[in-house]
Amino acid sequence: MPYGFDSVSCGNQLQLGSNDDQIFVGIRGAGDLQGPVLVGDNGVYPLVSAGLMVAPLNNTDSPPPFIPGALCYGPVSNPFSFSVVGSSAFMGNVETNADVVVGGNLLVQGNVISNCSGHILAAKKNFDIPHPTKEGWRLRHTCPEGPSNDVYIRGKLKDTGIIELPEYWKELVDPESITVSITPVGRHQEIIVNKIEDNKVFLHSYKPIECHYHVYGERIDGEKLIPEYEGETPADYPGNNDEYSVSGYHYDRREV
Repeated sequence: MPYGFDSVSCGNQLQLGSNDDQIFVGIRGAGDLQGPVLVGDNGVYPLVSAGLMVAPLNNTDSPPPFIPGALCYGPVSNPFSFSVVGSSAFMGNVETNADVVVGGNLLVQGNVISNCSGHILAAKKNFDIPHPTKEGWRLRHTCPEGPSNDVYIRGKLKDTGIIELPEYWKELVDPESITVSITPVGRHQEIIVNKIEDNKVFLHSYKPIECHYHVYGERIDGEKLIPEYEGETPADYPGNNDEYSVSGYHYDRREV
């Protein structure tokens, strides 16, 4: 027959079940906690922000070995040692030797670091910066891979010989670095690049122009990329590493 209590106060250890290990609370079976659960420093979370809140440890009475700020899950028989369905917030280290499966939002108040070059975050390399010429706007580009910090545009022309460059290129791109590739459509047209000025590329041909184009330019808002350098890790880069976020090394550093 079940027993019920309004409250239970225990001045020392509370142990449920039988276990020879040194523990504070042991539950020899499943637990049903129908409310917020806080593990670690209760001063880290001034308000309830998730169903499970994990903070660095600060209680030196914990059984040895005591490692401040560390939380370790596993091993367990289930192949997934830590599964989250819903929103979760982490302030501290979470260590696991198995997969972490998240079925909702994951809020990490710190850096996400990958120890392998095949990290899924490497699928697309982006930059997102305040817009160079529009107040209150932002500019995001997906970056191709190459030995210089280039941006590009591409498009088609018909019955005109002028390529209009983006307005923001005036503050983003070194005009002396601009190169143009032209592919005539339908017939040979003997198209040449006549000049590049006033943020435009002027083409010339003795025939009506119909073509595809690529225009590349090197960013001017930072130092030139050094594509080859001597070293063992990205930390040995001889330039300003603060301008880069290297996937698998210190990805992902975010700024407002």
